[in-house]
Amino acid sequence: MSESVPPQPDVRPAHGPPEEASAPRPRARVLTVSSNKGGVGKTTVASNLAVYVRALREDLPVLVVGLDDQGTLDRMFALRPPTPADGNLKHVFAERSFDRVAQLGEYGVHFVPSPPDLPSLKARAEDPGVLSRIVARSHWNGLVIFDTKSDLEALTHNALVAADLVLIPVADWASLEEAAKTMALLTREKRASRGRILLTLADARTRIDEQGHDLRGRLEQEIDRRGYRRCTTFLSRSPRVEALNSGTGRPLSILHHAQGTNVHRQMRALADEVLLELGLADASPAREEARRAPRRAAPGRTSAAGEGFDWKQTLLKGLRGW
Repeated sequence: MSESVPPQPDVRPAHGPPEEASAPRPRARVLTVSSNKGGVGKTTVASNLAVYVRALREDLPVLVVGLDDQGTLDRMFALRPPTPADGNLKHVFAERSFDRVAQLGEYGVHFVPSPPDLPSLKARAEDPGVLSRIVARSHWNGLVIFDTKSDLEALTHNALVAADLVLIPVADWASLEEAAKTMALLTREKRASRGRILLTLADARTRIDEQGHDLRGRLEQEIDRRGYRRCTTFLSRSPRVEALNSGTGRPLSILHHAQGTNVHRQMRALADEVLLELGLADASPAREEARRAPRRAAPGRTSAAGEGFDWKQTLLKGLRGW
């Protein structure tokens, strides 16, 4: 195991033109969503948190970066087909910066296109501090969200080391055992306090014994017994959300397409919790306007690539429950 990377300085490059050397730049915050087990909603959490945070803090740039080769984030956020001139995660590692590669996508969220050959990046990520330095060098003063692959290999290790906050989705006992491995890695890197267990796919109807104890309650007891910190919010299982991810070739946001569900409200609460943990829960004009606004009838979906698209209004509609 490599040695721990020293804590990163509080001064990182900001999003925008270079400033004078004497003027400190705002520090980007990093959220990593990671699970060593697939099927727990990891990418759903990462992508939808990006949309919710963008809606709640319209002044806060949000960049989401997928560290796998599934292309889910590309399908959800891309406004156009890729071109030969586009960069991807491979170029981020080569240039040690997100600046040229990050694209503005749906809902006002920036994303980094997936690489065509992920295994080739692992050699460049053997040093677990590489992503930390890339974030520090990039001109980005908002939030960076890493969605890791379902493993604990080099890229995931980098994302865990770079994170100010790590969400570890747990849906069952097997995923809790895998979460323990992630927590152990964070402990070795002296970052255990940054890890949070997030219960996902929770269903209070799932009973695990004859006494009628439910799975979520049993998992909460075990998480607390092990001394892990967990999110106050949990996410329920939702057939509608599952349909949003698999019903078309383009995953759709919970904010705009799952109004009226428990998960719509829970994801809002989770976004508020994450912003608070990261020290980003400032007064939000978007949130206050949405809270005061009257409810209206739901319009048809408008694509971000459509003529006259206003992503700020689209985000506000989701918060208002249109």
